[in-house]
Amino acid sequence: MGTSDAFRPDPARAGVPVYEPGGLLDVLNVAAAVLDQDGRIVLWSPQAEELFGWTAAEALGEYAARLLVAEENHDEVLRLFAKVMGDAGTWAGSFPALHKDGTTRLLEFRNMRLEDRSGGVYALGMATDQQVLRGLERDLALSLRLVAQSPIGLAVLDTGLRYVMVNPALERIHGLPARSHIGRHVREAIPFTDLEVVESAMRQVLATGTPLVDQFIVGPTADPEAGERARLVSYYRLEDPAGRALGVATSVVDVTDRHRSTTEARRRLALIADASVLIGTTLDLDQTARELADVVVPGLADVAAVDVLDTALRPSSAPSEGQAVFRALAVAASDATEAVRAADPPGEIAKYDADRLVSQCVRTGRPVRLAHVTPGDLPRIARDEAAAAMLGRAGLHSYMAVPLIARGEVLGALDLKRTRNREPFGEDDLVLAGELAARAAVCIDNARWYQRERATAVTLQRDLLPQRPQNLVGLEVAYRYQPAGSASQVGGDWFDVIPQDGTQSALVVGDVMGSGINAAAAMGQLRTAARTLSGLGLDPARVLHHLDRTASGLDQTIATCLYAVYDPDSERCCLANAGHLPPVLVRPGKRPTLLDLPTGAPLGVGGVPFESVSVVLAPGDQLVLYTDGLVETRDEAIDARLEVLIDLLDGPRGDLEATCDLLLGELREDNDQDDVALLIARVRSG
Repeated sequence: MGTSDAFRPDPARAGVPVYEPGGLLDVLNVAAAVLDQDGRIVLWSPQAEELFGWTAAEALGEYAARLLVAEENHDEVLRLFAKVMGDAGTWAGSFPALHKDGTTRLLEFRNMRLEDRSGGVYALGMATDQQVLRGLERDLALSLRLVAQSPIGLAVLDTGLRYVMVNPALERIHGLPARSHIGRHVREAIPFTDLEVVESAMRQVLATGTPLVDQFIVGPTADPEAGERARLVSYYRLEDPAGRALGVATSVVDVTDRHRSTTEARRRLALIADASVLIGTTLDLDQTARELADVVVPGLADVAAVDVLDTALRPSSAPSEGQAVFRALAVAASDATEAVRAADPPGEIAKYDADRLVSQCVRTGRPVRLAHVTPGDLPRIARDEAAAAMLGRAGLHSYMAVPLIARGEVLGALDLKRTRNREPFGEDDLVLAGELAARAAVCIDNARWYQRERATAVTLQRDLLPQRPQNLVGLEVAYRYQPAGSASQVGGDWFDVIPQDGTQSALVVGDVMGSGINAAAAMGQLRTAARTLSGLGLDPARVLHHLDRTASGLDQTIATCLYAVYDPDSERCCLANAGHLPPVLVRPGKRPTLLDLPTGAPLGVGGVPFESVSVVLAPGDQLVLYTDGLVETRDEAIDARLEVLIDLLDGPRGDLEATCDLLLGELREDNDQDDVALLIARVRSG
């Protein structure tokens, strides 16, 4: 509440403080009159003229009782007058007074006896309209009650920004009693960290009179246990009826819960957004599990583990009776505590009895939450007694297990623990964990199916590729097959080394366009056809012609192929190309070169002739055949990559196996988007 007694210097009386008048008496319009001992009016104020209607000329010298009181109240007013002039000396109360217009109104009186120097006795009467007074009293009482009981913190500061009033709500918000506020400057009282902003705002309001509403402030209180509190603070200038500034009023609303809820909501949205971007970046099962664990730590949990049921990874495995058998995939923690050591190491198999909470989670497909973990709960969380003891020492106090469910199948569980974060897991945390687990479960399921498909495709591919060939006349060979990193890219490349009747040998490298199991199956059929045709001793161009017809009958299969036949007796190699990359000829003492062969059309196009070309291969010469997965990348031209291949082959020449490893190591680094077949043949010396 405001004060109206601020000192202001009077320019005419330098150094002498003068009280400026307040406006409350003006509102009350207090009338004053002085009566002599006989009851005649001897002094009459302008306010009395306004209140009673009589001018000073009309009132002075008249008996007050006759002029201002109705006849039926004469005796009572005379009794009261005698009381004031007698021993009592005062009287206060309400009394009906007569107005000049003949109406009667109830007035509030304060009467007292006065004496002059000569011993004369007078009566001073002050009066105001009772209705106005009662209205002000009601307003004041209401204001005081509202201020005292308001849940909003309220304070008044004088023009020097010193506290003159605080209500109980503000005491609670600031964590300080009223006595620690009153008389103190705002800088001395409140524990805000941005006091300059607060003081500047108050001075601005004092200077301009324009309120500042809902200024958001976050800062500590005097209670260190309360932590930071969020407040909405408004500032208003207090003025008297004449417009003079009395000080600043502030209202403070504690919005900490709202602020924390908003912050928490943003944190949850950020976690979900991170999950959308960071989980499932690859189709690697272990990597996907690590991504899930890393996303939830430390934003949701201090320790997170991702475990997949063994039956989900190996459908042929039989479920254990009464147990849940998991393969641990990932563990993440905000700090290296014993809770991490209590978790199952990634890659290992862990068995949990039926009474364990994680077993209950995957069995029912419903999440489990223990907001407050007791020592008796630890055996139901840990896999064994030793792990339970470690969790106890780590300070585990809140736990959740959320099932990983994709396409209606429970794949495993997301295990969450809090040790350092003192807040228990709440319902909102459970909803968030369920959302993250649902998103991650789909990624884990995709990775699981990817691994199965990739394993199937790679197995089929390797089974269809040749085993180590028989000894070849005049040739030594080395070869490699490397599958793509993605299951969807595995399956189309092949090579073959085929001994023919006599001393000749056929060398084949091919690439079925497309990928996956279908491409691997088509490759197997083309490889079988090539081996059959090779036994007929046909010219390479004729072999490609027949393979072209075979590919045309394989559901529009398109493939590139390089077919070569080496004859050690004539030291010649006859080659034909069906849209494949040219082989590299490596001669001792010379820079390797790409063989200039007619490119030809890929197999399966149909009706396009092929042409055979012969080259002489001397002892020590090498022929390097490969598929495009060895050299092609997304961001480099194929000509540049072929030059890199030639540069690598131009180095020291030794063991063919080492050459294969060199080419794969240098050319396949960070480039596993396609499978690759590599075949190197060298003419024997002597």
